[in-house]
Amino acid sequence: MAFVTLPASLTRMFQHVHVPLFDTIRALRSVTPQEIGLLWKSITSKRHPKRVPPINSDFYDILADLSPEERAIQQKIRTYMEERVRPLANTYWERGEFPHEIVPGFAHLIAETFGTRPYKIDALGPVLTGIACMELARVDPSIYTFFGVHWGLCMGSIDLFGSPEQKQRWLPPMQRFELIGSWALTEPDVGSATAAGLTTTARFERGVWVLDGAKKWSGNAPIADINIIWARDVSNNQVQGFIVERGTPGYEVERLEGKIALRTVQNANIRLNGCRVPEANRLPNVGGFRGIARQLAITRAAVAWAMTGVAMGAYERALAYAQQRIQFGRPIGGFQLVQNSLVQMLANVTAMQTMCLRMSQIAARTGKVSQEQASLAKVFCGEKMRETVALARAVLGGNGILLEHEVARYFADAEALYSYEGTHEMNTLIVGRAITGISAFV
Repeated sequence: MAFVTLPASLTRMFQHVHVPLFDTIRALRSVTPQEIGLLWKSITSKRHPKRVPPINSDFYDILADLSPEERAIQQKIRTYMEERVRPLANTYWERGEFPHEIVPGFAHLIAETFGTRPYKIDALGPVLTGIACMELARVDPSIYTFFGVHWGLCMGSIDLFGSPEQKQRWLPPMQRFELIGSWALTEPDVGSATAAGLTTTARFERGVWVLDGAKKWSGNAPIADINIIWARDVSNNQVQGFIVERGTPGYEVERLEGKIALRTVQNANIRLNGCRVPEANRLPNVGGFRGIARQLAITRAAVAWAMTGVAMGAYERALAYAQQRIQFGRPIGGFQLVQNSLVQMLANVTAMQTMCLRMSQIAARTGKVSQEQASLAKVFCGEKMRETVALARAVLGGNGILLEHEVARYFADAEALYSYEGTHEMNTLIVGRAITGISAFV
């Protein structure tokens, strides 16, 4: 061992330690002079706290092309969700209850941002509508889903397929959230196979429609005033849509219990036993399942944006945790493996944002989003969302399964978004059929 002359101040330091200096030096026999120098440097250097950069999940600045008015709408939604929804999101999620007290304020937010003009499903345009959905889901996927079912599915069905009289009667109070809407296509025994035929039937009898069957997963149904029920017309096997009002005899709603995702959203099983609906409540312009597919292309594109918001929320929570969590004397964000996870999350988020933005730009230019383009966005964003929330949970370690850190909520809710509005597999086959010209559907 080479002899090392210790600085006088280091020698004085050892004198204050209740170990003889000779024993200390002997214990350091295997330590090189360079290592002792590093030890001395770490003891005497003055550490200045490094400036932590702000958390930014918009790394490629997709919001840059928004007009000042559009940016104000985006910021208004973000502020409302941060100030009014985030503080109570975990509580209601854990209890499995819907926060009815936010509805008046939420209605005011939608009026200020989406406007009070007569409702159109794409009133804000594809890009800004998508960004609005992203901002809602970034804080709480459950509140986004509540909005999506009410605004995009229920009101959207009336807008796309309803008569002028139906639009005038139902859309204005729904736009003000005075009435809440639901939507029911999926059945207990018919999930992805809805296009092949519904078992819920509708028959026209003595001037009214009689509905029989069952529905599952109907979002908002336990709290809804009206529900769009899809059924097979027994006279021609075509799909028909009906506005069914709460309290209609033969219309029974049973709240669905035991969910591990979107617990704030109120889902239901529905039984239709001779449910009599007037002709005035039948949507006259559906045009079979192709009409529903056209609507689902619009809402599926919105879900891809919402998946992007979920990934953003999980990434932001994980990054904030990594900046604050101290292990081994330093923030875990300073460790290579953690940084690798954070960068992978950000790359996923950025890819999702840019794909959704391009999809919506095409829709804005052409006036529609194709079923294949919406399905590809949902396939890709679903995969990347799942990967991102899993990485975020891992960054938090054991704390990742605690609700208080929020990542657990994103982690669970992602599973619902992954499957609704068309499963990953069904959307994959839609795109596969488009690119090969061969249908692989059974």
